[in-house]
Amino acid sequence: MPVNVPAKSPPEERLVNLVVALMATDQGLTKDTILTSVAGYREQSESGASKDALEKMFERDKESLRGLGVPIETIGDWADPDDLREARYRVPTAEYALPEDIEFTPAELALLNLAGGVWSESSMSDDARSGLRKIRALGIPVDEPIIGYSPRISMRDPSFPAFQQAIEQSRVVTFPYLKPGESAPRQRRVQPLALVEYEARWHVFGYDLDMEADRTFLLVRIVGPVTPTRATFDPALREGAGERALRGLEELAARSSALLEVNPGTEAALRLARRAKPAEQGIRVPYVDVRIFAEELASYGPEVRVVEPAELRDQVIERLVAARDANGAAT
Repeated sequence: MPVNVPAKSPPEERLVNLVVALMATDQGLTKDTILTSVAGYREQSESGASKDALEKMFERDKESLRGLGVPIETIGDWADPDDLREARYRVPTAEYALPEDIEFTPAELALLNLAGGVWSESSMSDDARSGLRKIRALGIPVDEPIIGYSPRISMRDPSFPAFQQAIEQSRVVTFPYLKPGESAPRQRRVQPLALVEYEARWHVFGYDLDMEADRTFLLVRIVGPVTPTRATFDPALREGAGERALRGLEELAARSSALLEVNPGTEAALRLARRAKPAEQGIRVPYVDVRIFAEELASYGPEVRVVEPAELRDQVIERLVAARDANGAAT
């Protein structure tokens, strides 16, 4: 008789499921309950993983979530708070409570609903969609449709799970990376320390062993498999890595900005407003990678016009012309 082996969930889906479960309980969940009921742990348990391995996975996940700013609370025995053998864990929803007098504009509500839509049918598993239903059960409205808008970012890039696993295991990886302006990729050998999202794109931050320096890599520029090696590194190097990566990206973006004219009330206006500053002629938006930003702006079509810099404007025009020619050839 064939044995059904549960499919292994990507690490980031397991983290989402864990956060949802811990937010859904006021009294907290014991470790045993988490390991036997939360998707990502449950399937590993059912496929024969040892309790010790599952507990280590849970401890790494707690560390990862706390590093991302998720306040996981540990509740010990009321008579002996230091006794954690039957400890319960939860994410206190009060940490995320909004002031009662806060109000959102229609555009802001659209963006909030859009964030829920990022975890769509095409990018999440059945278990993760079940997690979204649990969020709705908590009273968080995520069902309102946004006519004419759809997510532009996926839950993860193809290399995301490999990096997440390598970070968890403190393992050196190699991967081919294509820098802007270069015709061929170069193989990189990196100690991956953190995955960070910036400008709706995922980056991996780590120590480049060949360059002997910290580097941040855009995941969409990784053009081949991420291969783990046998070499490991000190897990302590991960401490504060995410914050350092974001500071570096913010400093880089501050040195490059675009002056844009955007049609009000459009998809471009909604998406660009969150990272824009008003200017006399329109809005000014910082960016990290001119080619990637040009692809985003070109996707808005006539909704946005680049005033400056000229390099960005030329890149956008090049992509629009290519799209027009491709459509013309197809007809």
